[in-house]
Amino acid sequence: MAYASPFVDMTNIPAATLATELAELAPGELNHVALSCGGSTAIDTAYRLIHFYQNCRGKVDKKHIISRVNSYHGSTYASMSIGGKPGDHPPEFDYIEDKIHHISCPNYYRPEESGEHVDISEADFLAVKLQELEDKILDIGAHKVAAFFAEPVFGAGGVIVPPQGYHRGTWEICQKYDVLYVSDEVVTAFGRLGHWFASKEVFDFQPDIICSAKGLTSGYQPLGATIYSSAIHKVISEPGHGRCFAHGFTYSGHPVACAAALKNIEIMAREKLLTHVQDIGPYFQAQLKTLIDLPIVGDVRGVGLMACVEFVKNKASKQRFDEELDIGKWISNQADSRGLIVRPIVNLNVMSPPLIINHEQVDFIVATLRQSIIACIDDLRQQGHF
Repeated sequence: MAYASPFVDMTNIPAATLATELAELAPGELNHVALSCGGSTAIDTAYRLIHFYQNCRGKVDKKHIISRVNSYHGSTYASMSIGGKPGDHPPEFDYIEDKIHHISCPNYYRPEESGEHVDISEADFLAVKLQELEDKILDIGAHKVAAFFAEPVFGAGGVIVPPQGYHRGTWEICQKYDVLYVSDEVVTAFGRLGHWFASKEVFDFQPDIICSAKGLTSGYQPLGATIYSSAIHKVISEPGHGRCFAHGFTYSGHPVACAAALKNIEIMAREKLLTHVQDIGPYFQAQLKTLIDLPIVGDVRGVGLMACVEFVKNKASKQRFDEELDIGKWISNQADSRGLIVRPIVNLNVMSPPLIINHEQVDFIVATLRQSIIACIDDLRQQGHF
């Protein structure tokens, strides 16, 4: 296979074809694509693109980024700094601290963790979270805030779905203060929520930049895409200024990865997987919610084919089990022995099943998880932990 990196002034047919396809699938005027090697590099590309864009506008001080506590945006220097999961910031690593800021996680199940009263209404909680973003922008100075990074649904942070209206509200605030909205759809794009992209179709907002990976190739090849608006492109490519967004990687737009993505999109369209997820997703969520009757299940949440079960020692107070018990792993081990793989995250079990899952397989997941939780409860009681 003949290959030369498309980093500077060359490309290849699969990369060019894929870029055209992504521009057609993406919402609104997101007509320009920078390909990279995965989700972290897609976020890094967005980060550098934003700085380049602001410099081209002459707004050299507008470089600050706002993200959320408990978010995950990747594992490179910049993307990990943008992320806000406390456990992902061990002190042995350095982070970008002077220009990256975090607001609280909009987790209505645990409002007290962001300083709100446990009995706050969802409407009031939403209002407080939106005000927090606006206050943070004003505190930093709107002339300094470049972008807001947000996952439509927190992935590694525990499948937290913000209250209805949160995304639209944060987007309106960003519009008000000339702040770019970067939607991290590394997890939620390409069918996970029943659409090619979830930002507009599911959550009713139009981002300036979308970052995607994972489902872009269904994991068969490493590939990331940073899809950005024509308005941004007009500024960074303004003729007569000799501007060139000189950013890329040797394997950006690799033809094998791009060919895999194109075939993946073709198969998903041909087999109507988006329609299938729109059908099976509500059933998956409804069946999982039947687990709420178990004494250690505090919350069951999710959307589409993303879900999380949160385990608690006391359902009334939402008290967690001691972290040393690693209750999520305890239950996932039980599930694994019964033929079910779930992802343990301390006190959580997170699930993102294949898009081709059927109703019988959903029933198997829920029944097996129920058996695993009950077995864990028996062990906890025998050992005096519950």
